[in-house]
Amino acid sequence: MAEQHAVAPGHADSAVPEATLPESHHKASFWTLTLGAIGVVYGDIGTSPLYAMRETVMAATGGHHGTPVPLNRELVISILSLLIWALILTVTVKYVVLLLRADNKGEGGSLTLVALAQRALGRRSLPVLMMGMAGAALFYGDAAITPAISVLSALEGLKLVAPAFESYVLPGALLILIALFAVQSRGTGKVAALFGPLTLLWFLTMAALGLFHIADDWEVLLSFNPYYGVSFLVTHPGTAFAILGSVCLAVTGAEALYADLGHFGRKPIRMAWGTVVFPALALNYLGQGALVLSNPETIRNPFFLLAPPWLLLPLVILATIATIVASQAVITGAYSLTRQAVQLGLLPRLEVRFTSETHQGQIYLPRVNWLLLGAVVSLVLLFGSSSSLASAYGIAVFGTMVVTTLLACLVISRSWGWGPVKTAIVMVPLLLIDLTFLSSNLVKLLDGGYVPLIIASVFFVIMFTWVKGTRILFEKTRKIDVPLLELVQMLEKSPPHRVKGTAVFLTSDPDTAPAALLHNLKHNKVLHEKNVILTVNGADVPRMEDEDRVAIEHVGDSFWRIRLSYGYMETPNIPRGLAILRKQGFKFDIMATSFFLSRRSIRPASQSGMPLWQDKLFIGLAKSANDATDFFQIPTGRVVEVGTQVTV
Repeated sequence: MAEQHAVAPGHADSAVPEATLPESHHKASFWTLTLGAIGVVYGDIGTSPLYAMRETVMAATGGHHGTPVPLNRELVISILSLLIWALILTVTVKYVVLLLRADNKGEGGSLTLVALAQRALGRRSLPVLMMGMAGAALFYGDAAITPAISVLSALEGLKLVAPAFESYVLPGALLILIALFAVQSRGTGKVAALFGPLTLLWFLTMAALGLFHIADDWEVLLSFNPYYGVSFLVTHPGTAFAILGSVCLAVTGAEALYADLGHFGRKPIRMAWGTVVFPALALNYLGQGALVLSNPETIRNPFFLLAPPWLLLPLVILATIATIVASQAVITGAYSLTRQAVQLGLLPRLEVRFTSETHQGQIYLPRVNWLLLGAVVSLVLLFGSSSSLASAYGIAVFGTMVVTTLLACLVISRSWGWGPVKTAIVMVPLLLIDLTFLSSNLVKLLDGGYVPLIIASVFFVIMFTWVKGTRILFEKTRKIDVPLLELVQMLEKSPPHRVKGTAVFLTSDPDTAPAALLHNLKHNKVLHEKNVILTVNGADVPRMEDEDRVAIEHVGDSFWRIRLSYGYMETPNIPRGLAILRKQGFKFDIMATSFFLSRRSIRPASQSGMPLWQDKLFIGLAKSANDATDFFQIPTGRVVEVGTQVTV
C-alpha cells in the first residue's frame, strides 16, 4: 500500500464548481471572473435573506432562550442594524479587506492558512494540525445543512402562492435534492456555465424588491448607525444571545470568499461584493424591515411577501434555482476538501472520478456524494422546515470561522510582520465577534445545534484515527525494515541475476528498502537493470512547477531514489511525473517499466498505541482505501502487487 507524507495537513472548504473556472486568471476577462464570482462565491450567502430576517425577529419576539420582546419599531431597526453591521464587519472587513491578502501562490481557504501557519512557525505544529482537522470536520456539517435549509426555505414560498401547496414542500425538497445529487456523476459543466447569470438575476431581483419597499418606512435607513444594534443588545441582555444566534445566518457562506480566491482572484471577488452582492443584500434587508414595520403580519415570511401576488410564483422558482446553485457549490466544495484531505494524509485514498476531459478540477467522489445525500435527506426528514434547521446552522459556520480567524492571527503576526500588538488590535475584535456568534449558537445546542457537532465529531475522529494509525504503522514497520543503503551495498557484493527494464518501487519511507523489493529478491531472485525507490510527497503549496516536482539521487550501482512532489490542489500522476526525468537525463521506457506496490494486510496488535475500537476503525479505513494503481494513475498492465501482513 503506497502512502504519502503530508507536509501541511489542513483543509480547504472551497465551494467551487471548478468546471466553470478558467485555467488561469489571464485567460478570462476581469468581468467574466467577476460574474463567475457572483455565481459561485456568493451563491450561499445570497440565499440568506430567505430566512435570516424572519428567524431573527422570531427569536426576539418568541422568547426562545430569552425574554420575549414586542414587535415594534425599536426591535426592527435594531435587528436591521445588527444584520447590516454583521455583513460589514465579518464579511467586508475580515474577509474582503484582510483575509483575501493571505494567499499562498494565489490560493486561499483554511487549508492555505494551515500551510502558511506551519511555514510561519518553521515547523509542523500539532495544535495547527488539530485546528485544521476541526475546521475540515465542521465544514462537512455545514455541507450537509446548507442544501437542506436552502431548498426548504425556497419551496416554503409555495405556501404563500396557495395554502394547498404546503403538503408539497417537503416531498418537493426531497425530490430536488435527490435529483441534484444523482446528476453529480455526469458532471455539472453545462449547467455551471449558467451559475453567474442566474445568480446575478437573483441579486438584482432582491435589490429591486427591497428598494421598492424601503419607501414603506424610510426610518429603516437609521439602521446604518451601529448605535441602534449595540444599544438594543445592552438594554435587552436576556434576548441578546437569541438574536445574535439568528443574526449570524446573514453571513453564512462568507468562508467561500477566501476559499475561492485561487479560482477568481482578489479583485473580481472584491468587485462583486462591493458593486452587486453587498448592496443587494442590504437593500433587501432594509426592504423587509420597512415591510414589517408597515405590516407586522408579514413577519411570517417577509422575503416572499416583498413580491406582489403576480410575481410570487416566478420568485419561488428563481429562489429555488438560487438555492440549487448554492447547494451545488457546497457539494463541489466537499469533493474538493476530501481530495485535498487525502492528499495531505488526513484520510485514506478515495475513488476520484474526473467528469470532464478538458477541466481537471471537475471531479466526483461517489462515496462522499452518497454519504452527503444520506445526511441531507435525514436532516430534511428530521427537522421538516427551514426554521427548525436554522438552529443547527450557525455552530458549523462559526466554528469554522473561529478556526480561520485564529490561524489568520498567527499568519498575520508572523508572516506579515505586524507583530502581536498590531495583530491583536485588528484581529481580537473580529475574533470576539466570531466567538460571540458561536456561543450564541451553542445556546441552541439541544434545539438542533447538536447535529453539525455530531457530524463534525465523526469526521474528526476518522481523520485523527487515520493520522495516528498511519504514524504508528510507519514507526512499527521502520523498526523491522532493512536500511536501503545497507541492502544496496549487500547487492553490490553479491549481485543477483539481472533482467532488462526498470523497476519502480513505491514507498512512504525512502530510507528503508520497500517490502516489495525484498519480496522480489526473495521469491524471484532477480534484480532489474534500473531500480527506482519512489516516494510521493505532499507539499505546502497549491501547485508545484515541473522543475521543482522531481528530485533524483543516485544511491548505488543500479539504484535511484526519486521523490515526486504534488501541491494540495493537484492530483498525483506518476507516469507524467516520471516523464520529467527524461529532461534530466534519466532514460527509461514506460512500456518496459514495472511498478511494484506493497499491499498491506493490517491486523490489530496486542500492544497498540490506540484503543481496540480505534484499531478496528483504522483497519476498516485502510481496507476501504482506493487502489493505489488508480489513485496514482499508473498503467494497470505495468503493476505488480506484493502482499505483506503488519500489525498496528
